[in-house]
Amino acid sequence: MIQELKESYGNLFEEALIDEIAQVGTFKEVPAGHKLMEIGEYIKGMPLLISGVIKVLREDPDGDELLLYYLEQGDTCSMTMSCCIGQTKSEIRAIAETDAKLIMVPVRKMEEWTAKYRSWRNFVFESYNNRLNEMLQTIDTIAFLNMDERLVGYLQEKARVNQDSIIRNTHQEIAYDLHSSRVVISRLLKKLEQMGKLEIHRNYLKILDL
Repeated sequence: MIQELKESYGNLFEEALIDEIAQVGTFKEVPAGHKLMEIGEYIKGMPLLISGVIKVLREDPDGDELLLYYLEQGDTCSMTMSCCIGQTKSEIRAIAETDAKLIMVPVRKMEEWTAKYRSWRNFVFESYNNRLNEMLQTIDTIAFLNMDERLVGYLQEKARVNQDSIIRNTHQEIAYDLHSSRVVISRLLKKLEQMGKLEIHRNYLKILDL
């Protein structure tokens, strides 16, 4: 665990902090699709992502989802931090987008490290800032972009975080992430295919020129 921590967080944390994380943290490997966190649950630990990608979603009163942002190597979820510190229930759902490795840090250590380690303090504040900016971008896309523009941005970001031009999601799954309907997404994907931007296959999409 020490080596993986140093590779992902060695440029952020002091060696003493990395040693403490290794002592009290719990290492986990999760497969793609695994649900790490559910809305309404109390959170007992904060994840430090070693590898892979996690997507964070919100849910409306009707049960429809909206993708907020992705977490990548070296990231953590600031909304999880808030719930940990305030001992409140989770307001987000976190699902592994790819196979992932992470270290769960116990809640009791978070405040202690904030006072003890400057690097941890900086990490927490920067995480809040980064996630806030990502949520503002999500709000902007909903408020100012048409669905076809949102779809293109979604596919570009998905290809980037997965490092793959193949998108292995159904039209319905994409619709869930974008808080839209399958009919609308299918129509827009067909339009993009006619423009030569992607190929639609039975179980996947192949991005050509987005």
